[in-house]
Amino acid sequence: MEQTEKSKVYAENGLLEKIKLCLSKKPLLSPTERKKFHHDFAISTSFHGIHNIVQNQSKIRKVLWLVVVLGSVSLVTWQIYSRLLNYFTWPTTTSIEVQYVEKMEFPAVTFCNLNRFQTDAVAKFGVIFFLWHIVSKVLHLREITANSTGSAEATDFAASHQNFSIAEFIRNKGFYLDNSTLLDCDFFGKPCSPKDFGHVFTEYGNCFTFNHGETIQAKRKVSVSGRGLSLLFSVNQEAFTDNPALGFVDAGIIFAIHSPKMVPQFDGLGLLSPVGMHARVTIRQVKTVHQEYPWGECNPNIKLQNFSNYSTSGCLKECKAQQIKKQCGCVPFLLPGNGIECDLQKYLSCVSPILDHIELKELCTVGTHNSSCPVSCEETEYPATISYSSFPSQKALKYLSKKLNQSRKYIRENLVKIEINYSDLNYKITQQQKAVSVPELLADLGGQLGLFCGASLITIIEIIEYLFTNFYWICIFFLLKIPEMTQWTPPPQNHLGNKNRIEEC
Repeated sequence: MEQTEKSKVYAENGLLEKIKLCLSKKPLLSPTERKKFHHDFAISTSFHGIHNIVQNQSKIRKVLWLVVVLGSVSLVTWQIYSRLLNYFTWPTTTSIEVQYVEKMEFPAVTFCNLNRFQTDAVAKFGVIFFLWHIVSKVLHLREITANSTGSAEATDFAASHQNFSIAEFIRNKGFYLDNSTLLDCDFFGKPCSPKDFGHVFTEYGNCFTFNHGETIQAKRKVSVSGRGLSLLFSVNQEAFTDNPALGFVDAGIIFAIHSPKMVPQFDGLGLLSPVGMHARVTIRQVKTVHQEYPWGECNPNIKLQNFSNYSTSGCLKECKAQQIKKQCGCVPFLLPGNGIECDLQKYLSCVSPILDHIELKELCTVGTHNSSCPVSCEETEYPATISYSSFPSQKALKYLSKKLNQSRKYIRENLVKIEINYSDLNYKITQQQKAVSVPELLADLGGQLGLFCGASLITIIEIIEYLFTNFYWICIFFLLKIPEMTQWTPPPQNHLGNKNRIEEC
């Protein structure tokens, strides 16, 4: 260790000696030469005003020009500081642009029956209402009483039916879409059928999506406003039912309008159409672009494993799936991901408590840039305006009763008419933009320097060169002249005194 430290000291001393040797070869300018250098810089620099201080013979003018130059420097310093302070607050502006097109992409629409289960199936398994309430908790967090009768029944059912698959039960015994439930379908003047709908699980059980993913490729766009999708549903309240104790007390169709590239989200976004009503929905397309951090809250680097396009809802599902898989060793079928599917016992003993833990500890959060799922950088929404009228009219009631071979009471209590179309063939782009870009900041700073001091980038280089030269002279002075001054010692006075005394003797 001592040898290493000594070698370091010798290396440092050797480097210092080399620097001293190099600088010693450079002669130190005399005071006259240094004064001439400062004078030449003052009269030749492109920084306005300095040459007026040096060249003026009148002291009053020198003082006036000195005040002007110092005032200008103070103002430009304040302006630069305020511009930089404003830039680092990351300001943004919002621009709104309306684009008119000849054809517009029609959104995806997902439909669900508010009565989610087949009556004859749940008559044998009354506990299915509570089981689905627990299973669908992964999509929409609900407060479930731990000591309720339903909880005890669910635990006993899961223990006695270990091979029971609730996913298969809902798929086979939930709401279905066929010619008996979808009585009429028309898209832009062309007939459609249940085959044009894709199945999807939501908190409402079996739901069906029109124009989602790869379905009906040739029917995605419309070219005339006021026309779109027209549907006539039969909710068949005798064949489908639900549990009023869990809050499902309505009869009708709930639907969500969303981008074809996104999964449906009903929580707070679902639209209701009750039985005996004609719902006319006019929509607009709104595209929103968010800036990345620090100007905005989006993160363009986040990619989802199970979805081609990023969305906060998709991200939240993946986050929950990862947490559940980590703690429970399985993945709920309602969430994306690869792994063993959770059985009923896992839902009751592990998944449900873990979801409460995720919510309590905020392990899957949405919103800001540092949350688990920040806002998406680009998103497409479809704001809707919905109006209702009584359906059908007295004359139409007779017509439909004869056509469908059903009673007028059945038609009043089970039929739902829904129309969805664009209000205009245009879409609105709401874009968050940087209020000040780097080129704009540099242009602003350059303008302030030019306005108050007549300075430019070349002027800054001149000043840097001038300061560097002075620093270089200071280094020569401290490295060479100061040591020489400290090493010189005057002759001792006592020695001369002793010599005089010897001569006297």
